Amino acid sequence: MTVHEPEPLLRIEGLHVEFPTEDGVVHAVDGVSMEVNPGEIVAVVGESGSGKSVTAMSVLRLLREPPARVRADALTFRGQDLRAMPPRRLRAVRGGPVGMIFQDPMTALNPVMTIGDQIAEAVLLHQERRDRRAAQARAVELLELVGVPDPGQRARQYPHEFSGGMRQRAMIAMAIANDPDLIIADEPTTALDVTIQAQVLDLIQKAQAETGAATVLITHDLGVVAELADRVVVMYAGRVMETAGVEDLFVRPRHPYTVGLLASLPRMDTDTDALDPIPGNPPNMSNPPPGCPFHPRCPLARERCRAERPALLDLGGGRRSACHFPEEVGP
Repeated sequence: MTVHEPEPLLRIEGLHVEFPTEDGVVHAVDGVSMEVNPGEIVAVVGESGSGKSVTAMSVLRLLREPPARVRADALTFRGQDLRAMPPRRLRAVRGGPVGMIFQDPMTALNPVMTIGDQIAEAVLLHQERRDRRAAQARAVELLELVGVPDPGQRARQYPHEFSGGMRQRAMIAMAIANDPDLIIADEPTTALDVTIQAQVLDLIQKAQAETGAATVLITHDLGVVAELADRVVVMYAGRVMETAGVEDLFVRPRHPYTVGLLASLPRMDTDTDALDPIPGNPPNMSNPPPGCPFHPRCPLARERCRAERPALLDLGGGRRSACHFPEEVGP
C-alpha cells in the first residue's frame, strides 16, 4: 500500500525577485524553495538583507510589479497557483485563509480609521453574512483575545493612541480575525522592548494554537526560533542555505553559515565574554560573488566553492543543505 505525503499548505519553488536600480539589478531573492505543512511553525532566519521579508511579500503578491520582477517555478497555496490567481480571488486569500502580521504596524495600520473599524473591515470583507454591528462586536472580542485592556474603549481609538506593543496586538487580532490556515509574521517584534517582545511572541503562539494555523515566522532572533519553531529555513544572500528540524539545526548544523550564526550568539554555559562574529559582510546583491555566495566569509571555502554554485541537496531526515561539503560542517 502506497502512503502519500500530505500536500503542503504553501509551496514555493524557484522563486526569484529582482529590483532594477541605477547601480544594476539587485537579486533580492535568488531561487528560493521551501514548503510549509498544515499546523507547523516554520522559522525563516538570516541577516538583514538576506531576502526573508521579500520572500514573504512575494507569497501574497504585495510587491509592486514593476519595478519588482518576480518569477517562480511554483507558488501555490492549498494547491492553487498564487501567481495565476486573478486579483479578486487574491484579495479573498489575503486576510482570509492567509493572515499577515507586518513588521511595522504603524505603517501597516490606517492612521485615519479606528482600530475597531479596521478589524471590523477585515471581518466584513471575508464574512459577508455578518452585518457591521456583528463585525464591530467581533473586533472587540478579538482585541480582548489578544490582551488589549478595556477593548470596547480601545476599539474606538486610532493607531497613534496605541503603544507599539498594543499596535502589534491589534495587527495580530486582524491577522486571526477570519480563522486563517496560514499566518505570516514578518519580524513582528522589531523595535519593541524585550518584555513586550516576549508578550507578542506568546500571543503569536496563542493565535497559532487558537486557529490551528501554520505559521511562517520571519526573524533574526535564534532564541525565538529555538522556543517556537518546528522547522527552520536559513537564508543568506537571497538563497536558502539550510533547512532542518529545529533540534537538528541547533545540535548539528550542516552549513558553515548556520554554524556562524549559532557561534555569534551569547551563551550562558561558557565563561568567555567575547562573541564570535562571522567575519566580513554580506555580498552586494547587485554584484553577487560567483559560486557559493558565502564563500568569501566561509572558513571551509576552497576552489570548488568559488567556482560552482552548490545545489540545495537532500541530506535525509528532513534536512537539506546548500554546501559542497556538508559532512565537514558542525560537531
